[in-house]
Amino acid sequence: MRCPYCGSENPNAAERCSGCGAGLKPAGSLSETEALIPQNDENIGRLVSGKYLITGLLGRGGMGKVYRAEDKTLERTVALKFLSSGLTGNPDARKQFVREARAASALDHPNICTIHEIGETDDGQMFIAMSYYGGGSLGDRMKTAVLSIEETLALVIPIARGLAKAHGEGIVHRDIKPGNVYLTDDGQVKILDFGLADLASESGHVSIGPVGTVLYMSPEQIQGKDVDQRTDIWSLGIVLYEMLTGKPPFTGRSAAEVMAAAVRNEPELPRAARPEIPQELERILITALAKKPSMRYQRIDDMLDDLVLLRNTLRTARGDHRTSIAVLPFADMSPLKDQEYFCEGIAEELISGLTRIADLRVVARTSAFKFKDSGLDIREIGRQLNVKTILEGSVRKAEDTLRITAQLINVADGYHLWSARYDRKMADIFAIQDEISGSIVEALRLTLTPEERESIQAPATRDVRAYDYYLRGRRFYAQFRRKGIEIALEMFTLAIQHDPDYALAYAGIADCCAFLFLYAERSAASLEKADESSLRALELDPDLAQAHASRGQVLTLSQRHEEAEAEFEAAIRLGPRLFEAYYYYARDCFAQGNIEKAVTLYEKSSEISPDDYQAPLLVAQSLDQLGKHDEAAEVRRKGIRIIEGRLRAEPGDVRALYLGANGLVALGEIEKGLEWAHLAQVIDPQEPMVLYNVGCIYSMAGKLSEALDCLERAARAGLSQKEWYEHDTNLDPLRETPRFKALLETLR
Repeated sequence: MRCPYCGSENPNAAERCSGCGAGLKPAGSLSETEALIPQNDENIGRLVSGKYLITGLLGRGGMGKVYRAEDKTLERTVALKFLSSGLTGNPDARKQFVREARAASALDHPNICTIHEIGETDDGQMFIAMSYYGGGSLGDRMKTAVLSIEETLALVIPIARGLAKAHGEGIVHRDIKPGNVYLTDDGQVKILDFGLADLASESGHVSIGPVGTVLYMSPEQIQGKDVDQRTDIWSLGIVLYEMLTGKPPFTGRSAAEVMAAAVRNEPELPRAARPEIPQELERILITALAKKPSMRYQRIDDMLDDLVLLRNTLRTARGDHRTSIAVLPFADMSPLKDQEYFCEGIAEELISGLTRIADLRVVARTSAFKFKDSGLDIREIGRQLNVKTILEGSVRKAEDTLRITAQLINVADGYHLWSARYDRKMADIFAIQDEISGSIVEALRLTLTPEERESIQAPATRDVRAYDYYLRGRRFYAQFRRKGIEIALEMFTLAIQHDPDYALAYAGIADCCAFLFLYAERSAASLEKADESSLRALELDPDLAQAHASRGQVLTLSQRHEEAEAEFEAAIRLGPRLFEAYYYYARDCFAQGNIEKAVTLYEKSSEISPDDYQAPLLVAQSLDQLGKHDEAAEVRRKGIRIIEGRLRAEPGDVRALYLGANGLVALGEIEKGLEWAHLAQVIDPQEPMVLYNVGCIYSMAGKLSEALDCLERAARAGLSQKEWYEHDTNLDPLRETPRFKALLETLR
């Protein structure tokens, strides 16, 4: 058995290491950095500080004992770490401990264990009350198998983020090792024990064995020199090396040999042990493990940047074997310039069909459409979208006559791979789309399965008038405001009149009625119409992903969540690149309180449609509810950047304005947020969704009277879902005001 503290071999698995004297445990018992835990403990059942009832012993090591306890005051489970008397026995050490622990308790970061309290018992024992997490240590996880490159990066990047936060506050951990990294049951990475290694050193203990684990100590620590954040970088490099190779870079038969190796020897290159390790990752490791601190990364942020860049590069590389394409919205060359909806509709239909081809990576609509009228060179657009080919075209429509041009362009050199012009009648639009799709497949030399070929050549309708009304409806639905939704509903209804078997139009009707039920008026008629239309869409086309997504949304309105989940899962299976499937599913999970799953689904919808601004801001709200405030702020800033780009193209996008305003106020940019909120209200002063959201923004900004004015108007305009007003955390500042309580009494 190898000692986890100094690396010495102990073949008899003795209770004490022959090299460093650390307490050991039998193989297969508790995590590798814990000492042997007795069956009974005198503290179990003890009430500490009048509120912590100790219920079990979690572990024991050189720092002291760790117990599981129930906080009777706040009704939560915590971990209590009692420090050994040797560490806190003298006044200087106790002051150091309190100073370090207080500093660590101020580190509010999702990858750092939360410290609730620093206390002392009646008999002088010092303790820390920390968050309790189900799960196990990184050391436990590493014992099961050598980690994949992907999983290694997924774990080491959060560790680096936590260290970056600590270092930014002037705190150095000094004891980064697998046993001090915890992997919670819900997949979070938490760093434990900030500052405690330094306490041990200050109190006269030698930083070896269970305190400053020799395997992960930097050369300057071993030599007793002053340390700074670069010692954490070294230790993280050791952890990363072990995650990748399954063994530490420096070993020996005793603690002295391990320390000598760390100071003098160069480690075996990780690629020699595991050739599939990327060269860039080996370079990162070598830099982190430089003997001289001056030759290492000077800041953990620099190492983090390299790790994130490598992860993103590897993700991109995994899709490079596929041909890629972006379809830009066709230019409107019609005399009256009134065919924008039709031009975008053609591009969107082509995207929808091409997405069904497994060997073709197709850029999402929102990402491609942001380059509409950009004036950028095709090669620059291709570089920004990371695609090899781009399809662009134009439409000239005059009464029943169409002229459509299309060009497929190679981004690398700007030359045409294929181009064509179609002078046809409007009735030929479906044949034209089929020909364009077929020509793209031929030009890119794609091999299609019979199912793929059939799917890209199977239009949802053959009725040109129905198709035209459907495209108009989609355009109005995208406004996400009551007036636009009502017009969209009329357009989809007209499409049905021309083609009673148009499944997509029925799904559109269901979406419109669901919107009106949710955001305008809680009408039984709207819910009934949504239910009927979603069922009809599925009856007409059981394999239509959009129909399953629409049906799932309708079922959530009736609180039939299990059935809704089945529909969303079917939508994802049938249309894995359908934004609405993940987005509607995420909203349903959020409504049920399944916040973690909602975050995952919102993030997937953002991956599919990276220029959508809604999902990032809703992710931020979810992360706040999980207490991950730093992550929430980071995602909010991303959403704001997307919205700023959107507003440059569409200054009148009211939803972008009020969602962006909410994000700005949450980030503390109150003046700018209120300016955006005011502009949204000026553009659409009677829209219930605008009034409600502006009310939320005023509430967050502390303008309670203005908030109540907006909320009362929103309720009178039809947004009367009582549960929104009751559960929206943005409205918490209003809860105890008489006007808000009176408003709740008027709602259904």
